[in-house]
Amino acid sequence: MRIVVIGTSAGGADALQRLFKRLPADFPAAVLVVMHIGSHYSILPKILERHSRMPVRHAVDGEPVRPGVVLVAPPDHHLLLEDGMTRLSKGAKENFSRPAVDPLFRSAALYYQQNAIGVVLTGLLDDGTIGLQAIKTYGGLALVQDPEDADEPSMPRSALQHVDIDACLPLEALADRLCALVAASPPEQTMPSPFSKAVETQARFDLRQKTDIAELEKIAVPSGFSCPECQGSLWEIKDTHPVHYRCHTGHSYTTQGLLDMQGVTIEEAVWAAIRALHEKQMLLRRLARNANRAAPKSAAEEHMATAAMLERHSETLRRMIAKRDGES
Repeated sequence: MRIVVIGTSAGGADALQRLFKRLPADFPAAVLVVMHIGSHYSILPKILERHSRMPVRHAVDGEPVRPGVVLVAPPDHHLLLEDGMTRLSKGAKENFSRPAVDPLFRSAALYYQQNAIGVVLTGLLDDGTIGLQAIKTYGGLALVQDPEDADEPSMPRSALQHVDIDACLPLEALADRLCALVAASPPEQTMPSPFSKAVETQARFDLRQKTDIAELEKIAVPSGFSCPECQGSLWEIKDTHPVHYRCHTGHSYTTQGLLDMQGVTIEEAVWAAIRALHEKQMLLRRLARNANRAAPKSAAEEHMATAAMLERHSETLRRMIAKRDGES
């Protein structure tokens, strides 16, 4: 059976509506969708079903995938595939997202190989690129929405830059191409490449929700960076473009995703420093008031001078954050 896996983020609801509007009720492939919705309550299936001839609903763990049915990743769960069944996972986030696109694409590559068709639509950053590489590694097909047709072109552009794409089209033409592809015979099965070991290993990590360090060492090398989410060591997966990192807990990032997360971590650390400075200022001023009553005047003046210095430091940090926000 052919399977179509679709990944999108910003602008995805509109893009999916346009795509499904052109797919027939008897579409002869299963369709699985990941949109980056995080843990928020989602009515995405209800929205999409208004524009789809196929039934659309949230996936349930352990159900068989069927042609002509659209399954959407539910909030705060990765959607994976294993032996023709769906698997829902609360595993570690990828590029700070759960559900995330690439875990679904990796599992589709491993279990469906040349029968898998990966589609990347509108979205921010470079999610989906690593997953499309996995699908191509096993002989599947890779399609992207034309960046000029996308609300947010970053995801399609990254895929075009790093993956041998089979079609790059506006949504309506992309839907027509999907119909033609699933009606045709799948491509010839290809010989596994060196990258296939990394795909298989990570897909099995995703399904087990656990990373085996001994297995990780076979596909990755220490990067010298720390995971922004758990502070564990990040390992650089070999032969990936863009560069792909994974920690032993299971958090996973591309370089762009890691940069974004480091920015968030730095800002959180700066605000924590400002809070600590503010609290120390208050404590010093309280000491100064007590010193005025019970100690030499010089002690109170010293406490007030130190408090004033800390206030200048906290204002400097505030200006740094304001400048960063203005530049981003």
